[in-house]
Amino acid sequence: MAGMTNTSRVTIHMAASLDGFIARKDGRVDWMETTDDFAGGATMDAAFVEAFLKTIDCYVMGSRTYETALAFEAKGLGWAYGDTPVVVLTHRDLARARETVEFYAGDLAVLVNERLRPRFRNIWFAGGGRLSADCLRLGLADEVRYSILPILIGDGIPFFDTLDMDVALHLTEATAYKSGMVALRYEVRKP
Repeated sequence: MAGMTNTSRVTIHMAASLDGFIARKDGRVDWMETTDDFAGGATMDAAFVEAFLKTIDCYVMGSRTYETALAFEAKGLGWAYGDTPVVVLTHRDLARARETVEFYAGDLAVLVNERLRPRFRNIWFAGGGRLSADCLRLGLADEVRYSILPILIGDGIPFFDTLDMDVALHLTEATAYKSGMVALRYEVRKP
């Protein structure tokens, strides 16, 4: 079991506006549907997205991100996480939408290092500015993926809550898409 730990990766992924917000103050993400068209961009076809999503073994998210996912599903947009296990960090008593959802209210480092890393290879933190900041502050993240959407919204919930420290990154990939979105991938440099 301990040998497996080294092969797991923790990725923080966030889609945000160019000015660094993941949602409006009230949690709405209506601005994510942009109409930009960048001629020289890569296409993200359904088969590519589906194959890529199959590589993710577990999602970790905050309660607001979970509630946003439930709201999307209620609107008929489907459950974004398929049959992949989802761990929601919360102290609230939330409805369990499906069998694959688990709630956790304890220590983040214990969750990641003792419960998730031994069981899963590809662990994705899929939302929550505070959660992402805690993940970096505790040295749990291996990479950061930042999908920048072609819009400025002026105010909202920031991508990262206050970090109180520098986190050195190494750019490993930059891709511009036809939608005008730019996807950046960084390795977190371990001190």
